[in-house]
Amino acid sequence: MLPKYSFIVPIYNEEENIEEMYRRISQVMDRMDGEVELCLVNDGSRDRSLQMMRDLHQKDPRVVYLSLARNFGHQIAVTAGLNYVRGQVVVILDADLQDPPELIPDMVEKWRQGYQIVYAQRIQRRKEGWFKRFTAYAFYRILKQLADVDIPTDTGDFCLLDRKVVDLLNSMPERNRYIRGLRAWVGFNQIAIKFERDPRFAGDVKYTFRKSLALAINGLVSFSKVPLRLSTYMGFFAALISLFMSVMVLYWRLIQPHSPLTGMAIILMAIFFLGAVQLVSIGILGEYIGRIYEEVKERPLYTLAEIAGFHKDK
Repeated sequence: MLPKYSFIVPIYNEEENIEEMYRRISQVMDRMDGEVELCLVNDGSRDRSLQMMRDLHQKDPRVVYLSLARNFGHQIAVTAGLNYVRGQVVVILDADLQDPPELIPDMVEKWRQGYQIVYAQRIQRRKEGWFKRFTAYAFYRILKQLADVDIPTDTGDFCLLDRKVVDLLNSMPERNRYIRGLRAWVGFNQIAIKFERDPRFAGDVKYTFRKSLALAINGLVSFSKVPLRLSTYMGFFAALISLFMSVMVLYWRLIQPHSPLTGMAIILMAIFFLGAVQLVSIGILGEYIGRIYEEVKERPLYTLAEIAGFHKDK
């Protein structure tokens, strides 16, 4: 029999959290009003995570798992889970227990009220440094102002999705996936549930600053054309500055031939300024062209090394 609920948990080197994560999620699963499957997605872990997932599958048939052939990244691991889960209601949450599983029944209640998407919205980040809080706060608000769709602020991938939404997400062929942006793009009735985000239960943070920055750039480029317009605006601005400086240099040469501003310094300043504008514009164009290049290759989003628990009723 197909499950009514599916929980997706991407896992990357989370051996210190898996046991506690399963304990808390299983308590929630026992309270649900229908069959539940817990889909664990191993994203190329190098620790004991995969073996622990195998043990959980043997211990509890509700636990199914996918093991990607290498580390493809958090968003692709979530996508793999969405491709395989079978429930009418799908919940995405992380293994580090910063997304409290105990919030799932409240999400399901909102689904029963007619909402197809229920996302968890952070109102506080416990025990996170000021730099992390500041950059996250700034990014979500910049993205909200620049994106072509209304992406809610202070939200991650912790959410509930109706099967209609999951099928739509699975039908989207794009490779550079930003789940929370796609979730906003599809529309439907959406509502937020507020929660205070707990610190990691154990282990090191997997989303380093570099990975967070890459995800931020991906979200901005995937859902906004403003960076392209910015390069155009910078070009116009540079042209105006160049025209103004040309007039001033001509004035200094004809009216004040001995002015020190007509020497090498002003020329170097102009060269550096124009060079910076050109490099920034090329970089912005490169981000978009790189995504076009990735799309046209049409490689699969991920490769699977192991799969267990889905059988032929998928």
